[in-house]
Amino acid sequence: MTVYEDLQWRGLIESISDPALIDKLNEGGLTFYIGTDPTADSLHLGHYSSFLITRRLAEAGHHPLILVGGATGLVGDPRGTVERALSQKEVVFRNFEALKAQVQKLFPYPVVNNYDWIKDMNVLDFFRDIGKFINVGYMLSKDHVKRQMETGISYAEFSYMLIQGYDFKYLHEHMNVDLQVAGSDQWGNITTGIELIRKTTGETVYAMTMPLITDSQGNKFGKSEGNAVWLDKNKTSSYELYQFLLNAEDVMAVPYLKRLTFLSREEIEEIERQHNEQPHLRLAQKALAKEIITDLHGDGAYEEAVRISEQLFSGDIKSIPPQDLLAGLKNVPHFEIPEGTRLLDALKLGGAASSNREGNDFLKAGAVSLNGDIEKDGNVLLTKENAIDGKFIVIRRGKKKYYVATFC
Repeated sequence: MTVYEDLQWRGLIESISDPALIDKLNEGGLTFYIGTDPTADSLHLGHYSSFLITRRLAEAGHHPLILVGGATGLVGDPRGTVERALSQKEVVFRNFEALKAQVQKLFPYPVVNNYDWIKDMNVLDFFRDIGKFINVGYMLSKDHVKRQMETGISYAEFSYMLIQGYDFKYLHEHMNVDLQVAGSDQWGNITTGIELIRKTTGETVYAMTMPLITDSQGNKFGKSEGNAVWLDKNKTSSYELYQFLLNAEDVMAVPYLKRLTFLSREEIEEIERQHNEQPHLRLAQKALAKEIITDLHGDGAYEEAVRISEQLFSGDIKSIPPQDLLAGLKNVPHFEIPEGTRLLDALKLGGAASSNREGNDFLKAGAVSLNGDIEKDGNVLLTKENAIDGKFIVIRRGKKKYYVATFC
């Protein structure tokens, strides 16, 4: 299987700018770049799904370059919805350093910052060397610009594609970059760079975009209730990442294995066969979690995430770190109680029992545990002294029903 065929099989090609790129991908030897803006101090899972292309193409004999855009981060990429808030320079620069360190650990290739070649350009140079060659009608035809025109777009964000286009030109002229790779939402920005290079040098460069990875409803992969699933384990723990991946939809688990792992076609097809025979075992999701967490955080972190998951399922929660315990119980009922509330009353307040009588029945049967220990006395008072980390109480009823009480 050629490189191009493998990328197609994995679902990693949305568009290419020129059919000639197919042979070039198969032959090796291209210098290419992929970029991101330092809008946060960590990459998230959506970035990971895109940046894996650096390793895939490097293994095929190509030469990756990663751009973390300090200059573009100060301007803001149009999202096709509403204008972004401008970030302060010190925040952008701090985020750049954090991302550079993270990127070089995960993807050990050269990292560049477009602020280095844009910071000394004055507005006249910008207009003469870049703006003169790109038609406004061409810019207005881009989908993300057309969408944002409905709510309003500033000249700064409108000009973003010119800066990204100049990045491609600069890297082509100074670092022999002939290919830019990005998510499909960047097609308009990338092709602006191709146009700028063609008009100013007469030379041909190439673009390849990858489909954005989403769930079956089209929501971006790695987004949970508006919050990113971060690659930094201090922001998203290995256990949280494990749970996120373990809960991937059955219909999407195998496509994720293709796009997010380096398992071979034979390995993935075998996992798919077993997964289809026994979907309740979630074998595809478990394989996905193992590959990603091991790659990001190491074997030990993966094994710890599995251990915590098994302890939580069995009710043995005493040795689980409070942060991971709360993460694991994020989706169970949470409620507030006054300090000194009786356990029996807390059962009713949290919805674990509908009445004192039902609560007492659960207690007598040994079906209630308090912070991991079976408790039969409904008159036990819940205080910060017997709370986990002095902050919360975990009540378990039966084998699977958890409730978390905090003090109001």
